[in-house]
Amino acid sequence: MSTVPTQAELTPAWFTERLREAGHASAEVSHVEATQIGTGQLGKCIRFDLELARGDADVPRSLVGKFASDDPTSRNTAVQLRGYVKEVAFYREFKERLTIATPRCYYSAIESDGSEFVLLLEDLAPGVQGDQLAGCSPAIARAAVMELVGLHAPTWGDESLRGIEWLGEPTDPTVMLGRALYAAQLPGFLERYGPHLEPDEAGIIEAVAGSQGPPFELIDTPMSLVHVDYRLDNLLIDESQNPPRIHAVDWQSITLGRALSDVAYFLGAGLLPEVRREVEEEIVREYHDGLCAAGVADYPWEACWQDYRRTTFAGFAVTIIASMMVERTERGDEMFIAMARRHGRHALDLDAAEFLTGGA
Repeated sequence: MSTVPTQAELTPAWFTERLREAGHASAEVSHVEATQIGTGQLGKCIRFDLELARGDADVPRSLVGKFASDDPTSRNTAVQLRGYVKEVAFYREFKERLTIATPRCYYSAIESDGSEFVLLLEDLAPGVQGDQLAGCSPAIARAAVMELVGLHAPTWGDESLRGIEWLGEPTDPTVMLGRALYAAQLPGFLERYGPHLEPDEAGIIEAVAGSQGPPFELIDTPMSLVHVDYRLDNLLIDESQNPPRIHAVDWQSITLGRALSDVAYFLGAGLLPEVRREVEEEIVREYHDGLCAAGVADYPWEACWQDYRRTTFAGFAVTIIASMMVERTERGDEMFIAMARRHGRHALDLDAAEFLTGGA
């Protein structure tokens, strides 16, 4: 029998119990309204509006639940990639040691095989989901990248994180698997999306299949936790504050890797190319200053910028592989085309093709 409650089992009494366990002793929920939100492709998000019979002013009036996808293809992909396991484990094991802003977790449960899960999270309204297609302003990009300091610096070079099975890290087998998955999905990707790409964009995407360097490589520099899919659709943004307040969600891909991959992935896909070219070096310098202020030593600016250029390819693997392994939707197609074009242009702009031969 499953130990993970279904959405139908999340009754007013169930929410009352969860809130009281979280320290809201006076809470009593009398009614719950559920509304699906977000555009996630590997999971489903539901906002639960709570009507209270009793409760102090600090009792939340709404919470967000995350569940496995209803689509069998997306769900199977998430199970194979340990996405649901990773997200639950992030909130259980890592959230409290990091300073990156994430929602409070009120409840978590998962099946042992990772096929069913529930996370009950703080509702961060008035923050709204970013729009990957529209891109963002330099102010939002700067705030989002500076939040990454709170993920990377506390775990920089932490050897205790090595060898955690569910977390993963680059090894010979995972590098080979990543390269094989990319090569296997590339023809279908180019057939589906190639007509929407410029020739040089399609060319560098194709060249990555034969790369001896990024994004399929072992890492011989200090690793940190990396989000992997740090993009606008996975951020909640509150522009009523200055600078904008950013919360990172969707931790289904977290692993160990090269910290700058999150930075390059976000700036490459989140800013329109003409905007990115004007601001990216300044933002990366601020991020580097933040790392240094947070205690990261022996990491000069020159090495940081080199890593940033090298990791412009981080978005290639996510875009090409994920696009062919999740449920196909109209918005998904638009998003993957935009990401492919922007990541391709990013690597071309920074002359990053030199790294594909495996050189430092």
